[in-house]
Amino acid sequence: MSAPKKVVLAYSGGLDTSIILKWLQSEYGCEVVTFTADLGQGEELEPARAKAELLGVKEIYIEDLREEFTRDFVFPMFRANALYEGLYLLGTSIARPLISKRLVEIAAETGADAVSHGATGKGNDQVRFELSAYALNPDIKVIAPWRLWDLTSRTKLLDFAEKNQIPIAKDKRGEAPFSVDANLLHTSSEGKVLEDPAVEAPDYVAQRVVPVEQAPDTPEFIEIGFEKGDAVSINGKAMSPATILTKLNELGGKHGVGLLDLVENRFVGMKSRGVYETPGGTILLEAHRGIEQITLDSGAGHLKDSIMPRYAELIYNGFWFSPEREMLQALIDKSQEHVTGTVRIKLYKGSARTVARWSDHSLYSEQHVTFEEDAGAYDQKDAQGFIQLNALRLKLLAARKRRLG
Repeated sequence: MSAPKKVVLAYSGGLDTSIILKWLQSEYGCEVVTFTADLGQGEELEPARAKAELLGVKEIYIEDLREEFTRDFVFPMFRANALYEGLYLLGTSIARPLISKRLVEIAAETGADAVSHGATGKGNDQVRFELSAYALNPDIKVIAPWRLWDLTSRTKLLDFAEKNQIPIAKDKRGEAPFSVDANLLHTSSEGKVLEDPAVEAPDYVAQRVVPVEQAPDTPEFIEIGFEKGDAVSINGKAMSPATILTKLNELGGKHGVGLLDLVENRFVGMKSRGVYETPGGTILLEAHRGIEQITLDSGAGHLKDSIMPRYAELIYNGFWFSPEREMLQALIDKSQEHVTGTVRIKLYKGSARTVARWSDHSLYSEQHVTFEEDAGAYDQKDAQGFIQLNALRLKLLAARKRRLG
């Protein structure tokens, strides 16, 4: 790959991406554009601007993408009830395609011929960033310094920072206890004190979710309104997507909801242990399933459930912009046409549980399921023929088995 002339860097303002910024300038003699996204990670982003200016950056992008992130990425994923390996709500995975999208767009806006990220060569994020970038611009150059440089230890990184007058936070001089990635959907903690899956994660790892033992002793009930599969209100108050997720995070965190300790299979082949906090997403998943229970036909619902693992795996592996994910999304979105109504959720001591649901689009018929007199809505004698037809092949199999001993 020829040396880039101008690079757009996904820049957090932290030590690692600041080192990458300086390394790109030194290694290639190129101009660097920084892009810092506010995805609801809860950190002040203006210091990233100051640090980029200190390192000689002229074009600095700092953007609030919380609404776009929730509306165009999180909510479509939640229409599918997506869980990777049955448990993980894909909080980190779903953020990467949006960051890559803006990297590629900013490259076009600024005339840059390359983009760069700070993901290591051991993780999934390098795959997600790069597959998304190539899907959006097949000619873009992607620079992954962690796969190229010789700064292979924390000591070498700190030495490089000191040599190039890059500010180092005092707590970075010691080994960080664990690595954290956060956005509006979740907080992910990995590494160091979490690397041994046989050792329980220390209490201090959790940042959004209070320990269940400290959660309120009184349950809280909330009502979430849905339109076509997306949450639109809490307790009758209409809110924007990001505002809804923010409020659900606050409610879930207070009640100890949404803490997951998971050993997962990375796309690159190894297993890794992470602690994930997804309070709002856990409530949203429960509520969405609650409203689907009365508004979604069984055939449509069972088909959705059967494709969900594949859909979740595509997102986890970085294929958000693939045709197969978009095809599955079209099917999922079609299923949500009547997923409209309200769900009441009980929050208590680490659990979010559906306790009631209602909708003008409901398929639930009390007349058909009642144990009382149903006024002829359902003829129970019909079940006899239904059973006999479904039993025919089982009878034939049993007869053959008996005949052949």
